[in-house]
Amino acid sequence: MKPITYYWMSLAIIGVMMTSCFDLDEQVFDRVDAGIYYQDESSVKSAVASIYGTGALSYIEYFWYLQEFSADQVSWRTWNGGLWGWDEAEKFVLSSHTWTPESKIIRQTWETAWTTIGLCNTLIADLESLDPVSLNMSDEKLRTYIAEVRTLRAWAYYNIYEVWGGALPLNISAGSEIPGSASTDFDEGSRIIFDFLVTELDESVGDLTKNSVNRMNQAVNRIIKARLLLNAEVFINEARYDECAVISQEILDNKYGDYAIADDYRSIFSMGNVNSPEVIMAFAFEVGQLNGGWMRNMPFLPYNIWDYFGGTYNQSPWNCVILTPSFDNSGSVLPNGGTSNPVSFLEAPYNDKLGAIYERYDDRDIRKQNYKYDAVSGNYSGMFLKGEIKANYGTGTALKADADRDGQDIVYVDQVGTFLGKGRELETVMSPRWGETTSGVRLVKYPIYPSSAGIDFQDIDEVEFRLAEVVFMLAESKMRAGDANGAKELVNSVKRRYFSAADWTVVKDEPGPGFDAFDLDWMLGQWGTEFLSEGRRRRTDLRRFDKFTQGQWWFFGRATEDGSLLPAQRDRKYEWFPLPASALMVNPGLEQNPNY
Repeated sequence: MKPITYYWMSLAIIGVMMTSCFDLDEQVFDRVDAGIYYQDESSVKSAVASIYGTGALSYIEYFWYLQEFSADQVSWRTWNGGLWGWDEAEKFVLSSHTWTPESKIIRQTWETAWTTIGLCNTLIADLESLDPVSLNMSDEKLRTYIAEVRTLRAWAYYNIYEVWGGALPLNISAGSEIPGSASTDFDEGSRIIFDFLVTELDESVGDLTKNSVNRMNQAVNRIIKARLLLNAEVFINEARYDECAVISQEILDNKYGDYAIADDYRSIFSMGNVNSPEVIMAFAFEVGQLNGGWMRNMPFLPYNIWDYFGGTYNQSPWNCVILTPSFDNSGSVLPNGGTSNPVSFLEAPYNDKLGAIYERYDDRDIRKQNYKYDAVSGNYSGMFLKGEIKANYGTGTALKADADRDGQDIVYVDQVGTFLGKGRELETVMSPRWGETTSGVRLVKYPIYPSSAGIDFQDIDEVEFRLAEVVFMLAESKMRAGDANGAKELVNSVKRRYFSAADWTVVKDEPGPGFDAFDLDWMLGQWGTEFLSEGRRRRTDLRRFDKFTQGQWWFFGRATEDGSLLPAQRDRKYEWFPLPASALMVNPGLEQNPNY
């Protein structure tokens, strides 16, 4: 890690401020001239607002790569062994669990994360040195801003703690020197970081505001601590589910703000989602101010997808990201891809409890349909793209594929393979390295509006904390305490919004596709369907259930690469990511994660 000087930090704050847009009382503050810093409350507010931008952009892109590609629901797909979409294997190594300390995305995640923390360190030091009277502020108001930045730093630290654990340094100083790892012993380092985060959160919660959706607030502070407690067995080898349950219940009792589960899930992800009763905190996005909204959908979509949505945007889709397939490649090959008689990974002989995400949604679930927008109501339905993809939400001419199926109709199949036989003969199970351009179901979780609606989907705020997570944390805590029925009822309190009243009378007592009982496997599955592609699958779910390297999904243990069978159970060293080699070179005080 390179030393970060106070001078560099000051310049970074100014630079970020000029491109950030974050709501600090439900209004936008940006483009503040550096010359008015700390002259009054407005300058303090602007300095605080500026840091949200770096945090948001690092999280929605780089942390999303690490947490989703390495897990069981989202994958980076290439075709013909990497002739198209290979991207120097930067993302494929995440899906295949073959990363190293030299991996580029691991380095990029490290660098962007420390930028946010460094900015927080400097600003906290600045704010703690200010005299509130000279700024026409009350002492209480200044403490609120300090608590806000401390909580933002705790959030940023928690994100890297999920990735690197006890190998991290504890850097909370505005000085120029960055310390080495918190301890030479990984487990001791994990305890140090854990205790720091608990103390930091507990000390700052009382000074925070409530119900400020675009800012760190009391409920956010408590959710970060609840996440720590829920995952304490991973971090410090202690079960703290009972404490997690207490905090979760307090949040649900509105001790830290007024929130409720939204009756219509679409309010969480649509334009104006800051008004959804379920949204506790969202990063404010606005094209031209903070450009990050493209990441939600662009990786999944083909280049000509705008003909489907009825509008054009400046962002170019990637077409390389897919939902992991629900079926193998059994049967005869069909003309548009896929096979005639595939076997579901949910069924024998596979019986997977992980992956196969599209088929884990009940057919009666209103989300399990192709995305469409209704110009009359101004609302949308569905959140997937599967099967034939035609212009104007499926009513027009067929969209054409590129790459290996250039010029053919796009027909997305819930399978991955070389159905054209290019580069390698089709096998019953193949890895994402061999997925044709129409392999894999695509996701549209945040709506994309047609041009006629006059709404740019990139302006929708990015939800980081919502009440459903609190409900699920309490449900899992009950499940682990032996109260399976209590867990079921809590999950159902969220899940019921996805079904008609008639369907719900039946669905509520069914574990759902792929599960036989309301048990821990079912609980893990519910986390997956509710929070699909929200950047938490590895960190919030798989690690805690010991399924990240030991669980079975899709191609592990079933597909070959370079003549070798990809292992069903991966090396436990991949439980943690390695510190990047570049960081070790410039900071000899860092201790590499075990086994790398």
